[in-house]
Amino acid sequence: MSYNFDEIVNRYGTSSIKWDLNAPKNQAGATRPIPMMIADMDLKCPPAIIEAMRRVAERGVYGYTSHFAEPRYLAALCDWYGRRYGTVIEEDWVLYSTGSVTGINCAVNAFSSPGDGVIIMSPVYGHFRDMIENETYRRVVDSHLINTDGYYTVNWADFEEKCAQPTNRVFILCSPANPVGRVWSEEELRRMADICKRNHVTLISDEIHSDIVRSGVTHTTILKAAADHSNIIMINGVNKSFNVAGLHCANVIIPDENLRGIFKSRFGEHLPSPFSVAALIAAYDESEDWLDALNKYLDDNIDFAMDFIKERMPGVKIRRPEGTYVLWLDFSGYGLSGEEIHRRIYDNARVLLQDGLVHDLRGGECFQRICIPVPRALLEEALTRIAAQLEPIPAACAIKV
Repeated sequence: MSYNFDEIVNRYGTSSIKWDLNAPKNQAGATRPIPMMIADMDLKCPPAIIEAMRRVAERGVYGYTSHFAEPRYLAALCDWYGRRYGTVIEEDWVLYSTGSVTGINCAVNAFSSPGDGVIIMSPVYGHFRDMIENETYRRVVDSHLINTDGYYTVNWADFEEKCAQPTNRVFILCSPANPVGRVWSEEELRRMADICKRNHVTLISDEIHSDIVRSGVTHTTILKAAADHSNIIMINGVNKSFNVAGLHCANVIIPDENLRGIFKSRFGEHLPSPFSVAALIAAYDESEDWLDALNKYLDDNIDFAMDFIKERMPGVKIRRPEGTYVLWLDFSGYGLSGEEIHRRIYDNARVLLQDGLVHDLRGGECFQRICIPVPRALLEEALTRIAAQLEPIPAACAIKV
């Protein structure tokens, strides 16, 4: 089946955080902003999910719902992991969560105490830091990734040193890595898991972007890579993959019974909506071909963006991400401050990205994160606006003949 990802969907007036809440109100005569800072898609969901939503809506009753009451919910999830990732998941390992950050928040509370250290690897999804400091009242311990021409790798000596500190109790892994686009190899994942296990650190792997990878790239789950699951929590869901973030459908997967019991005692019971249950089943059972087509479209969007940037914004450094639908743009070649980069893009170009400091306090000043799961025409318009604010090309970037 073919899918029209080029269709422009008008999201104004839909209570969208991205378009209605975060985007500034359009001023008379002003260019309307293009928001590309939030990781949800401006693309229609798979037809099977739309049809499943219609069937649920037509019931007319939307009472308390449990994923345990619908056998296909857990079966569809386990089948997906076995089919897509070669990973065995037992149904009783699975707990429903309204989102990945909700599950991470609970795990941090369950397996550490206020004031303890929680390890992250910056640049990394900025809400991790905010959640650690302002919601769970733990300390952020940053084992900063090594940047080699835009390719990020683990600083193994630093990571092991920080895991060895007894007050650092939890490690939050972003897999694939948002915003830097790394899909961690099985060897890297196994090494992380071994270090955490040796040092009694609980490893939480946020794999919410795992279904979004480039052609020829394989995502390995932490459960497949690690031999010992006694300290491992894996979180995933259909939110990002199938553009149903508003349905709040994620899952916390904990193989170890003792670990799961401790987590549940803190987590309590979270109930999905009937729409969430139907969406997951329709996604995993009926929408795999849609996901494959989406990944191809995202590949093409990324190639388009990289070609455009090379030609029109040669001062921007960019590396093709292995996974996610996020580009991590380094504007340092223009010799501008972070504030000036922001002003030109947000205020002048009226394109809303996400400042790099959100994801990397140490080195993110001249970076911007852009989310590109949008129709190609919208992506081109956004990049064209940004490029116009960076011309003329700086002398250092000019092509010499």
